[in-house]
Amino acid sequence: MSEQSVLYDAQGPRARRRTRIGTVVALVVIAALAFLAVRRLIDREQFSMERWGPLIDPGNEAFDAVWRLIGTGIVNTLTAAAVAMVLSIVLGTLIAVARLSLGRPGRIPLIGLVELCRGLPVVVLVYFGVRVLDDVGVDLSGLPGGQVLWGLILALTVYNMVIFAEVVRAGVNSLPRGQREAALATGMTNGQAMRLVLLPQAFRVMLPAIISQLVVVLKDTSLVAFIANYDELLSQGESIQRNLDNPIQTFFVIALIYVAINYTLSKLAEYIQRRQGRAGRSTVQETDDTELVAVRDGA
Repeated sequence: MSEQSVLYDAQGPRARRRTRIGTVVALVVIAALAFLAVRRLIDREQFSMERWGPLIDPGNEAFDAVWRLIGTGIVNTLTAAAVAMVLSIVLGTLIAVARLSLGRPGRIPLIGLVELCRGLPVVVLVYFGVRVLDDVGVDLSGLPGGQVLWGLILALTVYNMVIFAEVVRAGVNSLPRGQREAALATGMTNGQAMRLVLLPQAFRVMLPAIISQLVVVLKDTSLVAFIANYDELLSQGESIQRNLDNPIQTFFVIALIYVAINYTLSKLAEYIQRRQGRAGRSTVQETDDTELVAVRDGA
């Protein structure tokens, strides 16, 4: 029995015919809607160089200023995402190690913290970090980047550190129990076994998931545009379209930049995952070859 027939029954002639008809109808409807949308954009002169020129024509007088703003937005977005990512990994690792090391009474507060932070919308945390802390007198303006940047970083860190805590904990729990037992048998303490044996392997296994989470962190930086004035990528796009009156063109380019960055990170995660898969197969093959040679020598 094939895998396909296990998942669902194969379609008969009438079902295949209905599927083809439905597909054709859907394509016709989509094409008609696309035609109407393009026609409406043409009627409203949305494809004119007057609107696209500042974004794609180096000869346009506004081109340099527009791309300086976009460049600043990219740098600020990547800065906030990178710092939040590093802090999230560090704090998440500490939470994961504590949950794995402490007894049940000690784990309960950490479980509550994880569930609380995971249950809050990111935009609420961003509002708290950017607005509420300033209102209650927590001054972060002395740090490089100012109050809004560090309020955003704090919010992203609080949300993502518990995500990474669960990722790291799952990575450690996925390792064979013999890893820890072998480390303890060599005279290591529990802390040394965790730090020198288990965590490095867990990070190696979870690295694709960590990089994929960076995509989420990067996109979440845009939430600050609705709460405070910080020159990240989306806010810069808003400033550009407000001055040039070309929102469709500006946000189309901004969206392409987000897609390009996130696509690059996603492909990096896939590449690392493939390399790990090949490395794992190579290790297994080398082990099998070594065992075969040992058997032959013994014979």
